[in-house]
Amino acid sequence: MLTPEAAQSRAAALIDLARKAGADAADAIYSGSLSEGVQVRLGKLEDVEHSETEHLDLRVFVGSRSASIRSSDLSDTALAELAARAVDMARAAPEDRYAGLAPEDLLLRAAPVALDLDDPAEPSPANLRERALAAEDAARAVAGVTNSEGGSASFSRRVMALVTSHGFAGAYAGTSHSSSAVVIAGTGDAMQRDYDWRTARHLADLPVPETIGQEAGERAVRRVNPGRLKSGPMPVVFDPRVGGGLLGHLAGAMSGNAIARRASFLLDRDGAQIFAPGITIIDDPLRLRGLSSRPFDGEGLPVARRALVEDGRLTGWLMDSAAARQLGGQPTGHAVRGAGGSPGVGTSNLHLEPGNMTPAELMADIADGVYVTELIGHGVNGVTGDYSRGASGYRIVNGQLAGPVAEFTVAGNLIDMFAALIPANDLEWYRSVNVPTLRVDGMTVAGD
Repeated sequence: MLTPEAAQSRAAALIDLARKAGADAADAIYSGSLSEGVQVRLGKLEDVEHSETEHLDLRVFVGSRSASIRSSDLSDTALAELAARAVDMARAAPEDRYAGLAPEDLLLRAAPVALDLDDPAEPSPANLRERALAAEDAARAVAGVTNSEGGSASFSRRVMALVTSHGFAGAYAGTSHSSSAVVIAGTGDAMQRDYDWRTARHLADLPVPETIGQEAGERAVRRVNPGRLKSGPMPVVFDPRVGGGLLGHLAGAMSGNAIARRASFLLDRDGAQIFAPGITIIDDPLRLRGLSSRPFDGEGLPVARRALVEDGRLTGWLMDSAAARQLGGQPTGHAVRGAGGSPGVGTSNLHLEPGNMTPAELMADIADGVYVTELIGHGVNGVTGDYSRGASGYRIVNGQLAGPVAEFTVAGNLIDMFAALIPANDLEWYRSVNVPTLRVDGMTVAGD
């Protein structure tokens, strides 16, 4: 895997080759990764993995025609062939009047902000094994845990570089450390599975594995022998580890690409009051050590902290350059790049600002409701906003968490759910999408 400096240099060389082959414009992205992981089960080593990958993605434009191509061979000869093939492909492609690089006058010209994403320490396989064993041992030590699906620990480092033919060049590296445990509690038909995991850019920010394992074990034990819910409307409270999905649905519906296709339940609601006053949702790509932080977007544009929802109102669509051209706006620095092809639209470190009540106060007046800790399936319609997910969790009876419940469905429409959403004050920062406990009244629960 190349260093950020060498990766940027290699991407720049590919741009030169594309221009020589006849491209009017081009951008190139280097992506390299190294990862190591150890999995244990029942106190024994089960799997050790090590992988390294690297590739260059090239996108070329000939007039309004474009093509994308990828190679894992970074030699001079292979890249020259890659560039020539990409230009030939572009000449045969259909025209797209919205395709093109980001506006040159909007490119990031300053040095990328240092976000402290790269931990220089690299754990050994022996250290990863110790962490995995410690997490699983702590989980298995919880009274009531009867089996284990394993403990794990992993480390990865990624290097990304982007170079464009019209003046942008940048690169950065980032690391990730993680630990997890998955265990089973109970016996027979009463058995239940649960987990805990944490990921951090720096090992120093990761909780000790014993804490992760103990939480996994306690969660599994609390779920043993679940009951069933009666069907009907009731308040639903989302645990923070599942509530972040609601923000994901919001961000997807705010994508300029979805708006341009008229395939979003937020269509024609720009600037509308869709949450209660006081609700604020922030996207912050410049958060130090953030799991999804980045110093520039996938087109070389500057990124900045932005409120997607402010005092309950939408603040505008999230747009890459193509979506901005279709909608007659400006790109917002939300372009993301995947495995080849054109940019898409995505957020970075997303969070919902906390409210004023504790989770206990949030639930205090609920006579009969449900606290959801796990969601199953993908029953969300991005065009209509209809929401229906399988779930499990706990009953809420007279403001208190009661016994575990499973095999029910929570349903509603995201527009109505957003309008009714109330956040608690227990926001924590250890995911890419962070939310406090969330209450949504008026949902429909389908159980027995």
